[in-house]
Amino acid sequence: MSTTATPATSADAAPAPQGKPQWVPLTVGLIAAVALVTAAAVVVGVKSAVLAGLGLALGLTLFHSRFGFTSAWRQLVSVGQTSGVRAHLLMLGAASILFAPILAGGVTFFGATPKGNVEPLGLGLVVGAVLFGIGMQLGGACASGTLFAVGGGNTLLVVTLFSFICGSVLGALHLPLWTSDAITLGSFSLAEDTGLGYFGALVVQLAVLGAIGYAATRWARRHNAPPAGRPPTSRGLWRVLRGSWPLWVGALVLAGLNAVVLLTRGSPWGITSAFVLWGSKALQAVGVDVASWPYWQGERAAALTGPVLADSTSVLDFGIIVGALVASAASGAFVLAKRLPAKVVLAAVIGGLLMGYGARLAYGCNIGAYFSGIASFSLHGWAWGLLALVGTWVGLKLRPLFGLDVPKPTDSVC
Repeated sequence: MSTTATPATSADAAPAPQGKPQWVPLTVGLIAAVALVTAAAVVVGVKSAVLAGLGLALGLTLFHSRFGFTSAWRQLVSVGQTSGVRAHLLMLGAASILFAPILAGGVTFFGATPKGNVEPLGLGLVVGAVLFGIGMQLGGACASGTLFAVGGGNTLLVVTLFSFICGSVLGALHLPLWTSDAITLGSFSLAEDTGLGYFGALVVQLAVLGAIGYAATRWARRHNAPPAGRPPTSRGLWRVLRGSWPLWVGALVLAGLNAVVLLTRGSPWGITSAFVLWGSKALQAVGVDVASWPYWQGERAAALTGPVLADSTSVLDFGIIVGALVASAASGAFVLAKRLPAKVVLAAVIGGLLMGYGARLAYGCNIGAYFSGIASFSLHGWAWGLLALVGTWVGLKLRPLFGLDVPKPTDSVC
């Protein structure tokens, strides 16, 4: 059976066959990892060094498990394959179990009061999540997928990342238009706004996740979904270091790492706020007065004036890229694309812009809004996931215009 994409066009495509470790990129990656942890410790302190280490672990996990968000939704909508979505449900359930006592207890490693990602509902969320869903399918990856694919040598995703940053900055500029009181409702926490408390909310959330899992299994059977492809893997203990890990392992490890991020910095894992910072600093360097934008007023102002490594999300993002570089080189799967079709590059540009802009409007991406939002018992996380599915359907309709494949019922999917 044919697969649906190539490494040049998607971060979620099947990886290159396992080979010998690639010592040059592996050495570069290990040096970069040590440098990142050291620099984070020098600039900020032990807390930032721990976050750098967590970023490295996230990058290793994402690459080794090939944990896809873009591919999972694409498989669900196109051919009814739900293995990726069921992995999401496991991850969300495990994270919810870990987040509940942390948020209820109010204790973290470095003394901050833990706060979940609970954001408002409104028109910005609706438009932003749909745009993000479309962008994922055109750009070839989500936010986390873009970072680990860049670390793994996917040249096309460098284009997606650059456009992602540009779209994020544009979204920050326009954010006041999308967050006015006239089109925005308040936030809603299943734990705090219902009287259930965190443990009551956990019971309800696990029941909902279980019901969705049952429905997903029935959906796949009803649509006679083709089997999900299995990437090449190492054997025995080497599998831990060289992959590929089962999806359920990736789901549990990502849930655990997100909980440790919450315990370390007092807020869950997020990705795209760093993209806004990088792009805004670049504009500021060439004379644009971004400091006057409403987005950079108040608490965010300090991030714009301080060093990049003082931003905890940037440290996590850098760690993901470097961790994926180490993982891909150790697996012999670090490959730079030599030729990129013009249509595919255009899709990456448009997809990145849509994801960046959409993430600002929707208070985050597949990680900050969907994963961490649901784990924080926020209604906006659930709404983001449903709306991103709508965007996925639209994006799949647009993919053929750019020469991108869409899975068919006779295809295996990876």
